[in-house]
Amino acid sequence: MPDIVWTPDERTLAHANAVRLMRKHGLDDYRELVRRSQEDPEWFWPAAIEDMGLEFSRPWERVYDDSRGPEWTTWFVGSQVSIARNCVHRWAERTPEKVGAVFAGEDGSRRELTFAELSRDVTRLAEGLARLGVEPGDRVAIYMPMCPEVAVASHACAHVGAVQVPIFSGFAAPAVLQRLQDSEAKVVITADYSLRRGARLPMRETVDEAARDAPSVEHLITWARDEGWGAIVEESPGELPPLEVDAEHPYLLTYTSGTTGKPKGVLHVQGGFLVSITREVAYQADAHPEDVIHFATDMGWIMGPWMVVGGGALGCTLVFAEGAPDRPADRLWRLVEAERVSVLGLSPTLVRALIPLGDPEADLSSLRTLVTTGEPWNPDPYRWLFERVGGGRCPIINCSGGTEVGACFLSPTPAIPIKACSLGGPALGMAMDVVDPEGTSLVGTGEVGELVCRKPFPGMTRGFWHEPERYLDTYWRRLPGVWVHGDWASADKDGYWFLHGRSDDTLNIAGKRIGPAELESAAIAHPAVSEAAAVGVPHEVKGEVAWVFCVPSPGHEPTDELAAEVAERAAAELGKAFRPDRIVFVPALPKTRSAKIVRRAVRAKALGKDPGDLSSVENPEALEDIARAV
Repeated sequence: MPDIVWTPDERTLAHANAVRLMRKHGLDDYRELVRRSQEDPEWFWPAAIEDMGLEFSRPWERVYDDSRGPEWTTWFVGSQVSIARNCVHRWAERTPEKVGAVFAGEDGSRRELTFAELSRDVTRLAEGLARLGVEPGDRVAIYMPMCPEVAVASHACAHVGAVQVPIFSGFAAPAVLQRLQDSEAKVVITADYSLRRGARLPMRETVDEAARDAPSVEHLITWARDEGWGAIVEESPGELPPLEVDAEHPYLLTYTSGTTGKPKGVLHVQGGFLVSITREVAYQADAHPEDVIHFATDMGWIMGPWMVVGGGALGCTLVFAEGAPDRPADRLWRLVEAERVSVLGLSPTLVRALIPLGDPEADLSSLRTLVTTGEPWNPDPYRWLFERVGGGRCPIINCSGGTEVGACFLSPTPAIPIKACSLGGPALGMAMDVVDPEGTSLVGTGEVGELVCRKPFPGMTRGFWHEPERYLDTYWRRLPGVWVHGDWASADKDGYWFLHGRSDDTLNIAGKRIGPAELESAAIAHPAVSEAAAVGVPHEVKGEVAWVFCVPSPGHEPTDELAAEVAERAAAELGKAFRPDRIVFVPALPKTRSAKIVRRAVRAKALGKDPGDLSSVENPEALEDIARAV
């Protein structure tokens, strides 16, 4: 079969969690396991919970209840559970001296916490929250850098049944304020400062500024780098048991940026989130207790909780890295070498940004699995990651879901062959399809259509905070009873699924639809282009034409001749109809801290329109460069 880059060997199959689950239930084929998980959720989710070793203190009476409609399905009805116990406290009882978390500061500092120390710190901070009057259901905002203490804060909230509100650590005061006001946070947990690209970011000062206009905030808790948690834990004996809550008890309120208007508050619950995210880390990423996990992310994005909850529930060692992964240029690779990281998570855009900095020279032999997410792959960067980072021996577990999904919709597993740039197929338990505008399935045809989920799942959001109609409008009302995610996807005759970008990013050129990733891949294939963002621009005759904003590779000067070369490269690869109308060279593209290109903002700035919510953009100055360039 062409384009297969990964084929599992016998050792991989013998080690894989998914294979263990298959064999336990008499199945010989992974796709048969996927099919059965889709058709029989009442069998699959309890089987996965038992296999993963997750612990519910009270068993469920029903696996799910969809009596209010699929949009409002509840899971593990009547059960009780504690994420804090599953992710920290039980490991402190079983493997107290094992390292549970490592901190790698941007200044070169390093420290580690055993599971016993993590459990102690979580319990004492939880007691501090209780003394401040935090009750089950109260919101506690967390605005911290990536360090073990952000996990301590997260689990302390779960310990007392509070709803954590993780806030992206790069936000300025207005964006922090917006989230404090909307969530009506009672307490804010922050750090005195953090480091990023050599600058000292005053996090406590930012919270002080934001909290002045957030009347719900009653208390601020600060973790000081040199002094720890201070009095809030010094007065705590560390005796409070974790609160066992109903599986549908609110756990996580996290915000995603919208194209216009205010960000969406996505609500997750303890039972469904724990089961769904651990399922992904266990079976898709194939993590085991002996693994060391590092994801280049932030707690303000879903992959932060992916690591903290999913990795924690499996008893893995988690590496938290403050600051930028490319400062110095080889920092990420040196971190893998130093901590013997075996499961590494990063975005395709970060990979594209790292390629011009040179091939890794560090010892990456500890790597076993590469997890990627965020947006579609381009072939050349995908192969660079597979060959130059993974040495051709590490599968790329390319997954796609979202904050609202509470995990992934699509993902391969190391236990199956993988085609380059593909997402394998539906993740376990996810009833996925690709459909045309009438809702007819296109799976197996290779045709591009809308990615949808035909059945509810435990990890899906329980709605947008205070905005139930917006939730229904966003996902459920285009095809009644079906979750329409807003991604273009295709599934070929061999059963491999691919993404083609957000459906609202799609270009319609002379009546022909094309995803931005295809145009960007064609541009990046030119050695003089390191990154690209393709957007559609209105045209009187064609309806829409493509403008591709390109970042030149080091050593290449942007010229009209180079722009013509890049445009011709795209036309040769995609056809003359898709030749970009303009190639625009810019110093940088606007990205989130998780290195995701914000195309909607690029397009808006190019057209002189309001780019909408930019609170997630780490380098908004790039938009001014775009405005000047056009």
